[in-house]
Amino acid sequence: MLLVTKHSQIVKETAQKLGFDACGIAKAEPLSEEAKRLEIWIKNGFHGKMYYMEKYFDIRTNPELLLPNAKSIIVVLYNYFPSQQQNPNAPKISKYAYGKDYHLILKEKLLEFYNELKNKIGDFNARACVDSAPILEKTWAKKSGLGWIGKHSNLIIKQKGSYYFIAELVTDLELNPDNEIKDYCGTCTKCIDACPTNAIIQPYVVDASKCISYLTIELKDELIPTEFKGKMDNWIFGCDICMDVCPWNRFAKPHQHQELSPYKEILNFSEKDWEQLTEEQFKVLFKFSPIKRTKFKGFKRNLKFIQI
Repeated sequence: MLLVTKHSQIVKETAQKLGFDACGIAKAEPLSEEAKRLEIWIKNGFHGKMYYMEKYFDIRTNPELLLPNAKSIIVVLYNYFPSQQQNPNAPKISKYAYGKDYHLILKEKLLEFYNELKNKIGDFNARACVDSAPILEKTWAKKSGLGWIGKHSNLIIKQKGSYYFIAELVTDLELNPDNEIKDYCGTCTKCIDACPTNAIIQPYVVDASKCISYLTIELKDELIPTEFKGKMDNWIFGCDICMDVCPWNRFAKPHQHQELSPYKEILNFSEKDWEQLTEEQFKVLFKFSPIKRTKFKGFKRNLKFIQI
C-alpha cells in the first residue's frame, strides 16, 4: 500500500512538472450506469451522423478492453483559455481551435509523461488517449475528482471553469484513486437558456445533431439543414456559447502554454478576409490546426450558411 501511495504521488508531481494544469486518478472499472445512458442517447439518435459513436461501444465503457489488466486511469487537464479574443465583428471560431491542434500537442506530452513515469517507477503498460480513442473522457475526469459534468455536458472545474482539454493514460499500474466531487450547477440553467438551437434538450442531455459545434464540424453533408438558418450566431467552426455563459467561467484564466498561441489570422481576420481565403491558403494556414477537419469545402459551407 505504501508503494501504491508513493507511485500515486510520483504521478501527480510528474504531471505538474510537465506543465499539465491538473491531474486526477480514477479506478479502472466498467462504467455500467454510463453504458446505459450512452445506449439510450445513441438509440435516440442524439449522436446525429457521428456513426463512430456506435462503434466500440463495449470498449468505451470498459477500460480493460482498451488495455488488458487496466487498473487505473490517470487524467490530466490542459488549459486552453486564450488571453486574446477574436475580432468581435468576424465570424466566430471556438477558442479551442485558436492555435495548434491539441491532439498533436497532448499526444506528445502524454508520451513524455509516460516515459518520465517509467523512469521513476519502473516498467508498466499504458495507453495514451487524446479525444480520438474510444473512451468516455469527461466521465473519467469526473471520476478522478477533477470536476463535475455540467448541464451542458462539459466538464467544469471548481474555481477554474471549463476551458480545458482532457487526456488520459489508461494503465495497469495500481494507484490510489481520488474522490469525486459534488455537482455545483445548482438551479442554474444559463447554458440551456442561451443555446440558440435548443441542443440541450434537458439538463445533462445534449442532442448533438442540433449543436452548432456538430453542425459546423462533424456534419459532413453538403448543406446544413435549413431549420438552423438564423440560429448559428455567426459561428463557423465550433461554438462556445454554453461555456461562455457559465458562471463558473468567470474564474477562467488565460493559459500559459506557448504551443497553444493563437494564429494571428484567427484573431484578426475580418469577414471579408475569411471570404477571400483560397483553398491553397486554407491548406497552408490550417495544416496543423483543428480547423482542417472541416476541409476547405466544409469551411466555406459554414461561412455561406451564416450569411444567408
